[in-house]
Amino acid sequence: MTVNLTTLPNGFRIVTENMPGLQSAAIGVWVLAGARHERAEQNGIAHFLEHMAFKGTTRRSALQIAEAIEDVGGYINAYTSREATAYYARVLKEDVPLALDVVADILRGSVLDPREIEIERGVILQEIGQAADTPDDIIFDWLQESAYPDHPLGRTILGAEERVRGFVRRDLEGFVDQYYRPGQMVLAAAGAVDHGSLVRMAEDMFGDMIPCGTTEPPRAHFKGGETRHVKDLEQAHFALAFEGPDYAHPDIYTAQIYASALGGSMSSRLFQEIRERRGLCYTIYAQTGAYADTGMLTIYAGTSGGQMGDLAGITIDEMKRAAEDMSAAEVERARAQMKAGLLMGLESPSNRAERLARMLQIWGRVPELSEVVERIDAVTLADVRRLAEGTVARAPAALALYGPVADAPTLASLDARRAA
Repeated sequence: MTVNLTTLPNGFRIVTENMPGLQSAAIGVWVLAGARHERAEQNGIAHFLEHMAFKGTTRRSALQIAEAIEDVGGYINAYTSREATAYYARVLKEDVPLALDVVADILRGSVLDPREIEIERGVILQEIGQAADTPDDIIFDWLQESAYPDHPLGRTILGAEERVRGFVRRDLEGFVDQYYRPGQMVLAAAGAVDHGSLVRMAEDMFGDMIPCGTTEPPRAHFKGGETRHVKDLEQAHFALAFEGPDYAHPDIYTAQIYASALGGSMSSRLFQEIRERRGLCYTIYAQTGAYADTGMLTIYAGTSGGQMGDLAGITIDEMKRAAEDMSAAEVERARAQMKAGLLMGLESPSNRAERLARMLQIWGRVPELSEVVERIDAVTLADVRRLAEGTVARAPAALALYGPVADAPTLASLDARRAA
């Protein structure tokens, strides 16, 4: 499988990977415009715009957009993250031109009808309400806010309700004018695709877009802090984060291996000690998240209010112990899980297309899988212990608690336990 990349004169990029033997393809456009690109008064507008893309264009109604793809057995969707918005479809190989036409249409031809804006406003407010009623969703928004206070990365992707209620058409148009520029877009496709054909179609559909200078979002700094929301729930929810490497940092793969060994699987330290040996929770895990200029190691668990103190304290103790006695076998297991997850995931054309787009936006190129595997293999036990020690001893932390947590430990008490 070969990756092909073409950049149009206006900066619009087309990246493809043909996967022999497949009869379908995943195709989409990734726009470097997400929640972190919003000003405070715009919070939620990137997500609102993603919704409005499907509400009708100059050529198709909302129903016709859905029918165009579903009539051929495909599907179309979109998502907004903190750093990008993606519009994508999965279709059979003969329907790739149709899929690209529909994606281009919703990106460039959306009418942003004020009547549809009002309807979709109600939908998004319902989505915000649903998230607020889902403890293991909302707690991560609060954790993000604690980690990056007064910064776009600390704001919710869905937006604050009062902001969403106030958006009008000119607000959406202004965000499009600022960020939906050819130099901030990547057309990525994987599966049964022909690069030359896609380039020709992209030239017709996107080649007339006018290039414009990009607007860089403010640099993020993990500051940390604590938020506590006391509510009468069945479970107490615990989310703890530490500053981690950004996605271009040399330690990014070390951090991923460490997180996996610490809490990424049933054999991990946190799962074995806190769930299996002590029975303090049903769910506990650790994971990494990375952005252009910062990152997070996050630990989440749900337990009873009365057991929160034990769970939080043991979590810190296990982190300290990992810095001292993490074994070569644990690192090898985490490494194997990481490589298997990567390679198995890329058997899907949708995952492969997303990787093409994100790697191009992050690195300006798409690294060969062999290069990524080599970097994973290069992580040593000493690297993992070094990162583990630096995380538990020195990294700033953020804590979010939700449920019967009035008596739960404070971040200050956990920091003291880290230092003991």
